[in-house]
Amino acid sequence: MPGSYILKQIKRYFILIMIKIFLFLSVVSISQIAVGQKNLEQLLEKNNNGSIPYVYVEDVRTWPEEAVYLDARELPEYEVSHIKDAIFVGYNEFNLKKTTRALVDKSTPIIVYCSLGVRSEDIGEKLKEAGYTEVFNLYGGIFEWKNAGLEIVNSRQEITDNVHAFDKHWGKWLKEGIKVYE
Repeated sequence: MPGSYILKQIKRYFILIMIKIFLFLSVVSISQIAVGQKNLEQLLEKNNNGSIPYVYVEDVRTWPEEAVYLDARELPEYEVSHIKDAIFVGYNEFNLKKTTRALVDKSTPIIVYCSLGVRSEDIGEKLKEAGYTEVFNLYGGIFEWKNAGLEIVNSRQEITDNVHAFDKHWGKWLKEGIKVYE
């Protein structure tokens, strides 16, 4: 009997240790998720001034069909993949006159995106200055779009998992899909 009592105590002790390990790992996992989101928020706060309101990937599904997506990345990025029906406007060679010819109604909802939402804010500001009233910046850009499991297409309009990740520094924010750096 004394031996079985000791075995029961060891078993209880082992179970308590396992529960503590499980709880610890759960807290670590949750905090890593929260830190990842906070870091993206900090990145955007550091690089943006908040002049263009964000729209979040989970919210755009309920947006009106007439919303226009503008891709503010460079052409090689756009050709690898983009949001279906998005209009390429670029960043370095952005042409406001050409863009405004394609966007006749200045009250049409416009969602500008890039890789994460930094370059798209600059393009959104130019559109606001040109009189467009419903301009939004896609929070987290095409990376968050893909991370949420939404479809993207390549230059042949075929669904793809490839995403131009810009470079390894920015590419760390892309968690889903295949990173392309060329």
